[in-house]
Amino acid sequence: MDKQKVINTRFDRRKKRIRKKVRGVPQRPRLAVFRSLRHMYAQIIDDESGITLASASTLSDKPDNKISNPGNVAAAMHVGQVIAKKGVDIGIRQIRFDRHGYKYHGRVKALAEAARKGGLVF
Repeated sequence: MDKQKVINTRFDRRKKRIRKKVRGVPQRPRLAVFRSLRHMYAQIIDDESGITLASASTLSDKPDNKISNPGNVAAAMHVGQVIAKKGVDIGIRQIRFDRHGYKYHGRVKALAEAARKGGLVF
């Protein structure tokens, strides 16, 4: 088995294990994080009704975005602050954090900590 196949298998196992436990409900929706090599995305989702309540990414709000490299920790912190502000504006304080199989370090950790500082409770 080649190395990339092993990495993808481990990632899929982590993702399934997390999604079994993390379910967004109206009182406590899910904050889903997706990271690509270039950008970060975050959504607050109510899984019961299947609705995305708020979203933020390094692609959105381009004129306000003063980040030169959208794929670094500073960009992830910016996305965390924006998603926290949008969540608080619509009345969401408590969320469940879905790291989507990514390890909790680097950009994912920066996004989560910025969201916590912005007023969201995990």
